[in-house]
Amino acid sequence: MNLKSIKFKLFLGIAYLAILSIGLYFLFSIVDLKDLISYEFIKSNKDIILKYKKENFTFLGILFFIFCIIWVLLLGFASPLLLFGGFVFGKWWGTSIVLISTSIGATLLYILVGFFFRESIKKGLAPKFSKLKELFIKNDIFYFTSFRFIGGTPYVIQNLLPILFDMPVKNYFIATFIGSLPTMFVTASLGSGIESVIDKNIELSFSTVLFSQEIYIPLIGFFLILIIAFIIKKIYFKT
Repeated sequence: MNLKSIKFKLFLGIAYLAILSIGLYFLFSIVDLKDLISYEFIKSNKDIILKYKKENFTFLGILFFIFCIIWVLLLGFASPLLLFGGFVFGKWWGTSIVLISTSIGATLLYILVGFFFRESIKKGLAPKFSKLKELFIKNDIFYFTSFRFIGGTPYVIQNLLPILFDMPVKNYFIATFIGSLPTMFVTASLGSGIESVIDKNIELSFSTVLFSQEIYIPLIGFFLILIIAFIIKKIYFKT
């Protein structure tokens, strides 16, 4: 790689980091995350949100789809998107919109960071995940799908980890899509369940969770995923 090419990549990399920083600054200046995860805030604005969704479903869906891609590119995590998506669009549409958009966003992030910061990522993450290399070489789609499903690793690191193994982009997208599906569906279902609870004008409490089918079924799903993930980890990710 010649000096001109290195300088060009460095310039683009710095530009990306600058855009990332500016984007995060404006996002957190405009949006108060405490409000977004506040039950009272969601409850008080529920009718406005759902009325707008009913009148502008396609527009809001496209806007949310684009926002999800940008959110992942800004190193955001998926849980708030899923809860909001399930709450506003329901579990089926919410899962579909967030799953496809975050898979695209994660793939774009993988390509961009791999292009600009491949050596830095390898230097930083390789010592911690060196034991996974042999597994990924055997069958990258299967093991990355399993890795996504198991979770337990920060979402951003999940998105960037395959850079260590030079995973093909096509395989990355397929594994991300399939591996993320179960957990995303359960989380979106939880968001949809919260909407149902609010619609009945019930206060969210332990008893609500215990007796509301819309809430406890997704939570049971979470526990089942944890059990299955634990079994997969024991069988296929032995250290």
